[in-house]
Amino acid sequence: MQPRYYISSLKALAGELLAAVRAHRSVGNSLHWSLDVTFREGQCRVRKNHGPQNMATLRQISHNLLKRETSLKVGIQGKRLQAGWREHYFLKVLLGQDAIALT
Repeated sequence: MQPRYYISSLKALAGELLAAVRAHRSVGNSLHWSLDVTFREGQCRVRKNHGPQNMATLRQISHNLLKRETSLKVGIQGKRLQAGWREHYFLKVLLGQDAIALT
């Protein structure tokens, strides 16, 4: 195990700092797990030039849009599938609830 060094202006005990670092890492790990399960990120075969970064950005944008949409009571993967099957729901996810209500 290698030592890790952090710079912070927070006045806290070592245990509190450790808890903060672990909480921050769990958020990142949770996002990557969700992207891997929902979008099968690990099976992506895009490996040249800017393709991997572009695809990662598109997946994160899609994940955020699906998470923001709350009318359908299923998980992110279910919402992704519904957006692929139903154009109206896709537009709702893409444009937001308010934009669909206006049309």
